Amino acid sequence: MNGKFRGLLLLGAALLGSCYGFSPPRVMSSPAYKQHVPSAAKLVSSSAKQTRNTNLYSSAAVSVTDLQAVSPPERLNKLQSAVVRTLMVAFIMSMCVALPVTLFPVWVLYRLNIINRVQKEMISLRVGQFCSRWLMRLFPFARKKVIVEPETLTEPQPAIWVCNHISMLDLFFVLALDKKMRGKNRRPIKCLYWKGLESNPITCLLCKMAGFIPVDMSDNGNGNANEYDPKSFKQMLRSTKNAIKDGFDIAILPEGQPNPTPEAGLQPVFSGAFTLAKMSRRPIQMIALHGLHKMWHPDENIGMVCTARDMAARVYPGSRVYKDAEEFSSTFSAVVGHFGAHGTDLDDTELQLWLDGTMWETELSRRAATRMTAEDVVDDEESKPSKVEEGARSTSP
Repeated sequence: MNGKFRGLLLLGAALLGSCYGFSPPRVMSSPAYKQHVPSAAKLVSSSAKQTRNTNLYSSAAVSVTDLQAVSPPERLNKLQSAVVRTLMVAFIMSMCVALPVTLFPVWVLYRLNIINRVQKEMISLRVGQFCSRWLMRLFPFARKKVIVEPETLTEPQPAIWVCNHISMLDLFFVLALDKKMRGKNRRPIKCLYWKGLESNPITCLLCKMAGFIPVDMSDNGNGNANEYDPKSFKQMLRSTKNAIKDGFDIAILPEGQPNPTPEAGLQPVFSGAFTLAKMSRRPIQMIALHGLHKMWHPDENIGMVCTARDMAARVYPGSRVYKDAEEFSSTFSAVVGHFGAHGTDLDDTELQLWLDGTMWETELSRRAATRMTAEDVVDDEESKPSKVEEGARSTSP
């Protein structure tokens, strides 16, 4: 009887694996990869060599966690799409139950003055991360990949974190993967969020308990120009200053709304992250997400039509202080926009030039040369004699 039961279980697992596209996860604990992939390939098996995208490795050492065969991305058939969608909805519904249940004791402790406000916010953040992480394991609708440098995991520094916005799932995955993206010793963090999310009681509960910072703007649809309420800026800046004083990092989505066309690059990047970094005297560190829009698309006409289940998160090495808002927006658009669209980094050389600021200096030099050329053309035109002057000279004796 035990043998038959075991055989039925194995048969069921095989059928589910064949229709859902499961593959055994490969977990690699902070291997040091070199600049060139052939030298790094010595650390892994030949099968892993074929599935890993070499463009994901920069010149620095890289740690890949939850690495699975996700490149090239798998196109789901109708049955697989339905299974992924079902698991995703189950995850979301489970979060709606788990968050109120797990956050209630924290709220009671706070109301009884056993813990203070800052402790309440830090514990609530960890509770949200715990629920997201474990419920994604219970309902594995996505295959996840994180690319991060070891120094980011071991030496956390105060920073302003910026990330692209490609799906309504972004918050859940940032919470679930935060430990792998920023390490065990990560600093507590507060996110800036659209105040309209408070219309949902579950997201409202999480944002309020974790002390996230609301930004008030009109609900004018994804892809349309953002319309902020200037009156809310003072309160937002005040809350951000208090969060920094309390020891939190700040996370912000510079696009301001989900991007309905991530394959075409980023939407207009706003300067809010640069303003916060300048105000707090903190560097900016970039994160890029890819693939989540293929599970829950920002375009309401597409929605939860699951076409793939592979996602990747890239934490770029080295936080940086930018000289002005345009330098930040140009770097963010080039680096994060490329990964968000393709799931791969820029060419190693080009990526390094963007990250260390050389590419922006080159762009400024190009603009200066273009401006000087234009000025020289104007000067030449002004120095040329007019037709009247030429006529007067020709008629003079």
